[in-house]
Amino acid sequence: MKQIFVFVLGFIVTLATAQDVMTPEQLIQLKKVSGQGISIDGQHVIFSSSQYQIEANTSKTKHYKISLKGGEATEISFPEKYLEQTQISPDGTYELLTKSVKLEKVTGDDFYEDVPESDVKIYTSLNYRHWDEWQDGKFNHVFYKKVNGDQEIDIMPGEAFDSPTEPFGGSEDYIWNPEGTEILYVSKKLSGADYAISTNTDIYAYNLETKETRNLTPDNKGYDTAPAYSSKGNLGWLQMARDGYESDKNDIVISKDGEHINLTAAWDGTVNSFQWADNGKSIYFVAPTQGTVQLFEIKAKANQKPHQITDGQFDVQGIIGQNKRDLVIARQDMNHASELYIVNSRNGKMQQLTHQNDDVYDKLTLGKIEKRMTETTDGQEMLSWVAYPPNFDKNKKYPTLLYCQGGPQGALSQFYSFRWNFQLMAAEGYIVIAPNRRGMPGYGVEWNEQISKDYGGQNMEDYLAAIDDIAEESYVDESRLACVGASYGGYSAFYLAGHHNKRFKSFIAHDGIFNWQSMYGTTEEMFFVNWDLGGPYWEKDNAAAQKSYDVFNPVNYVQNWDTPILIIQGGRDFRVPIGQGLEAFQAAQLQGIKSKLLYFPKENHWVLDGQNSLIWQREFYKWLGETL
Repeated sequence: MKQIFVFVLGFIVTLATAQDVMTPEQLIQLKKVSGQGISIDGQHVIFSSSQYQIEANTSKTKHYKISLKGGEATEISFPEKYLEQTQISPDGTYELLTKSVKLEKVTGDDFYEDVPESDVKIYTSLNYRHWDEWQDGKFNHVFYKKVNGDQEIDIMPGEAFDSPTEPFGGSEDYIWNPEGTEILYVSKKLSGADYAISTNTDIYAYNLETKETRNLTPDNKGYDTAPAYSSKGNLGWLQMARDGYESDKNDIVISKDGEHINLTAAWDGTVNSFQWADNGKSIYFVAPTQGTVQLFEIKAKANQKPHQITDGQFDVQGIIGQNKRDLVIARQDMNHASELYIVNSRNGKMQQLTHQNDDVYDKLTLGKIEKRMTETTDGQEMLSWVAYPPNFDKNKKYPTLLYCQGGPQGALSQFYSFRWNFQLMAAEGYIVIAPNRRGMPGYGVEWNEQISKDYGGQNMEDYLAAIDDIAEESYVDESRLACVGASYGGYSAFYLAGHHNKRFKSFIAHDGIFNWQSMYGTTEEMFFVNWDLGGPYWEKDNAAAQKSYDVFNPVNYVQNWDTPILIIQGGRDFRVPIGQGLEAFQAAQLQGIKSKLLYFPKENHWVLDGQNSLIWQREFYKWLGETL
């Protein structure tokens, strides 16, 4: 009887341990915290907390205020009452708003009034679709009107250009000057093929009195974004120098005494976002470094070096606000979704402010996340993040996943994804290795830029060096390795499927590039493929481009595929269009390779719908369970 009791007790303990890890259902129902700013009285932080409801397939958002000293958060109904309204002019006279304006004929009934039910679209130039929307002849415009007034004045009348910019621009694209006499806005004033091949956004100033507009950044041919004024009236913004290069070094530039000063020109890094210090004498910014994203400060004058404020195994996602020497920031790591923290700007010490998901994490056993250094084939030291299963036992053997990051110049830092979640992968019993291969920011500009025009080159060697290195550990089951990734990571999976020399037992490719010729012919932002591939496939004298379409093209090695592959594709992904996934699935099927197509008709490059996301997770682990 005692033996039975001990067995049952042991079974219960084992079962409890097995259940005490993250699940897909828990993951998608975590609360998503978003800081909105410091209250007008300077005493509270205002934030929102959004939680997904599985059965209703909707998210419910609540707003809160919490004291800067910490304590319990209080739910509020009208967050705007507590915050400075940046859309209101400094003198309180006018307010800004955005509207969609119809300026071009595109649809059938635009041309022919007697066919109102037609769904045809007629195009004569490029930029006919972008990200996940077909161009319909409408453009985002900024308007202003008197507070409580009716007359709305378009600051871009008749201009077939967008502000906020598409597809991701928001309120950061339009601001007031300190005097309230001008509206600054960001726009890419190009059309047709010129629009598709260029990244040349500029910052414009519209004068309310004269109704005239002037370009503040005419000499820079790359991105100019995120304008912001200091308390001293100096303008700062983010700038990339080269046209057509979306992942160029992002610098902070200020206009001071009539001169443009690039504050970070001599710094070997790239900036994510910035905020002026309250005194106007310095700028705080966040930037990737060594597999993390940290908080920095730089003086707002020439020939300065940034000072790194924070340091640790986490990502600083953004700056919410400043209160004297303290900053409010959003922070996450691979085991924890975003929460708000107070940071002492002098010494970097942090205090957690919000605790929206503590009730979930307190009940979970989390796996360990650690750095691993590997020597690459060209003698460089490469950092990888390694996630271990909860209750990891080095005396056991574990299936292991090589995670391939997208971008291709996206930072592989301490991010917390609600799809590609390392905590969940580890909870399902997998070790995950995520190498910071060539192309990642945070290791200097040279490391970041090396990948362009070398897609199947050194960075593929970096991937294999990382998986081969960890596979030497006794706790890694070399017979159960998989390669997974999305976007450029999906391309990596397709490419390695033809080059892995039987290392892997399974592949998963989400919205990956399979055929560079058809990709070039159907993607929408042409500057991306022009820069990273070297140009179009028909330029036979272009050696760089021909190498991309020949040597680095996964379709050219599909005859070497010999491994099961799961292919995931969004129907509204216009960046990596549907043909990429369909071509790959068809090639695998016709060669008799175990394969599955997971097709989301209404999803774009990401999976945004909650129930679709849950299916994504279930199919992801079902596939690995079948093939590993």
